[in-house]
Amino acid sequence: MPNGKGRPENAPIAGLPYVYVVQQLVDFKNDLRASADPRKTNTAQMIQAAKAMTDEEIKAAASYLAAMPWTPWIRVVEADTVPAMRLSGNVFLPAPGGGTEPIGDRIIETPEDSVRFELRDPHSGFIAYVPRNSVAKGAALASGGGNRTLPCTICHGPDLNGLGPVPGIAGRSPSYIVRQLWDIRQGSRKGTWSPLMQQVVAKLSPEDMLDLAAYAASLGR
Repeated sequence: MPNGKGRPENAPIAGLPYVYVVQQLVDFKNDLRASADPRKTNTAQMIQAAKAMTDEEIKAAASYLAAMPWTPWIRVVEADTVPAMRLSGNVFLPAPGGGTEPIGDRIIETPEDSVRFELRDPHSGFIAYVPRNSVAKGAALASGGGNRTLPCTICHGPDLNGLGPVPGIAGRSPSYIVRQLWDIRQGSRKGTWSPLMQQVVAKLSPEDMLDLAAYAASLGR
């Protein structure tokens, strides 16, 4: 996206620390970062793009992205039911026939306005439907660890907006956050800082990951 905020199937990269962006591009380039799901073809495309970049191009891209401000982009809504959805290009869109369906144990991230989304309007964001009570459970886990992990605030800052080279996760795509937690747990991310995160995610259940992502995303407004 022209605003660097991405869509649910890729990464929200605007405003990430320069050092972090450089490291991730280097990790992609050196086969140290991949997806645990072989069906995720855009990760392979990212690896291919990074391999084609020079060191100077990596630094230029990181400088540009780090200078882009992060502003609210995702509205988190807790719900038991959601609009009936269809998958189109890796994105949930409302089904033509309308209706509703149970959310279950899912995050449903969908455009606020499907037409503006298709036009790649940089001013039209997303709704992230999450299970009821997931934000509160995620807040407790992020601040206290729940005897299963370290508090997120230790590394990502008290407001989860990042700390030094550690990326901010507040207000970012919950779909993306869950994917990264899962990839780290599965060992698909092997970069310099990944071993630190592997210890953090080792005891997290899929529900824990969902709750943490819902809470982090909710901090964006």
